[in-house]
Amino acid sequence: MREKIARFMVFGILLAVGSALAQETAPPAENVLRVCADPADLPFSDRNLQGFENKIAEVVAQAMGARLEYYWWPYQRGLTRRTLEEGKCDVLINVPTEWEMVLTTRPYYRTTYVLAYRADGELEVSDLQDPVLRKVRVGVHMNTPPHFLLAENGIVENVVGYSLFYDPQFHPEDYPGKLVEDLLAGKIDVAIVWGPIAGYFAKKKGAPLRIVPIPDENPRIPMSFHMSMGVRRGNKVLKARLEEILTAKQAEIRAILEDYGVPLLEVQPMKEGPVSPKEGHRHPGQ
Repeated sequence: MREKIARFMVFGILLAVGSALAQETAPPAENVLRVCADPADLPFSDRNLQGFENKIAEVVAQAMGARLEYYWWPYQRGLTRRTLEEGKCDVLINVPTEWEMVLTTRPYYRTTYVLAYRADGELEVSDLQDPVLRKVRVGVHMNTPPHFLLAENGIVENVVGYSLFYDPQFHPEDYPGKLVEDLLAGKIDVAIVWGPIAGYFAKKKGAPLRIVPIPDENPRIPMSFHMSMGVRRGNKVLKARLEEILTAKQAEIRAILEDYGVPLLEVQPMKEGPVSPKEGHRHPGQ
């Protein structure tokens, strides 16, 4: 009799646990698109919904006939663990296509790192091989592809390093766009930066910038990357739905990217083999 009671108790506990897990992982009762987004990282996203990821999310939600909700979490280390994997949200609007931390859609655009310098000055820079880069103050985000390539070319002593990982609560002034702000303020002469950041300053803020896409000349260190939407690994249903919308709304989404000055390159056939940018990194290749 005691054994039978014990079995029923265990069975009851398992039912309770299973019910709790089902409540935690079940999809919302109503049609909701839950987007994981950084609360303070323009031009990508912010709480005021002024980033191009916010605008693209609105297009996707409207196409799905869904209400748009956000779960705010900085695009920093621990991103997927604290968002998608914990079931807090369902989609990242803008991630590298070959990022192995998530299940990605087909790429919907391709962009690149760029050289940026003031258009109202006398300086001209053509590429990362340009000898002028050895004579001027060069700002670059550390541990990114152009940073590695500069080091390979022996351009080190005149390089000013900036961090992509910052604390928006205590040091909001150190956000990734500070590199371009310092360029405009004359603290550096050339900025080597992820294209969407430079394009945002030129297009949305009217900054006097000349922007030069960096060509892919070194097969080991690419400068351009395809970008996709990312969902929880295994969520093939949502991935397929998003790809349908990307096809149907291609022109509208491209118009948003152009409006934010994102340097757009032709989407190319994908190569096999994943890249592994650090988790939480929206600027690929770090």
